[in-house]
Amino acid sequence: MTTPPPTPQEFPTYRVQEFLPSFLLGWGLGTLITFAVRAAADALLTTPCEGRTLLALIVPLLLGPGGLAFTAVNWRRAGRAALGLGLVLASLLPALYVGARDIAGLRGSGCAGGYVVIAPAGQESISSLILRVGESRELTGRIGGFSARDYPGEFKLNGQGNAAGIVVTLPKTAVRAGEEFPLTVTVQPGTGINTYTVGIQGTSVRNGQTVSADGTLEVNVRPAEVKQSQP
Repeated sequence: MTTPPPTPQEFPTYRVQEFLPSFLLGWGLGTLITFAVRAAADALLTTPCEGRTLLALIVPLLLGPGGLAFTAVNWRRAGRAALGLGLVLASLLPALYVGARDIAGLRGSGCAGGYVVIAPAGQESISSLILRVGESRELTGRIGGFSARDYPGEFKLNGQGNAAGIVVTLPKTAVRAGEEFPLTVTVQPGTGINTYTVGIQGTSVRNGQTVSADGTLEVNVRPAEVKQSQP
């Protein structure tokens, strides 16, 4: 007598009347967890930057994989599977959405550090530049990573090259966050053919602490153009 083969498990069917309430319950629980964790963290975190990135990411990272795992374990139980899927949705909205907004706010408040964007006037930013000996190039700079609302004070500007023959001229000595300023890079006669680095820095003091924005530009120096004399 042969044993009949086992009957393959069929994929369960979910009815709306059973699925939807549990799904909404899971989403509601995830939303409640999101804002409860944020409220508790706001009460415990005393600095505007430290721990904020972890707070923005930890809830969606817990709700998303946790909800998927709960759904996978209970996939044949419609109510519990729907509850897990509701947690997954809550990990995206509102948890991930709110976390992304928090991280964007951290950049604007300077928690992610500042930077200086260097670019030709009216063009996109550049990271390197080719100049011949004796040539100059007019560029623009802009301090990013800080918002003028959170950092209303001026940033003192400083620029220099890593060699004596690379000169940086800054007509403005101080600007505000987001304000564009002119700068000129000059390769003086007698400078050797090489690759040099120009550094631009803006510093400001807020609540007794000094913050800075930095930018670098690679300058590739080529031989001076030889002018042919007319016969």
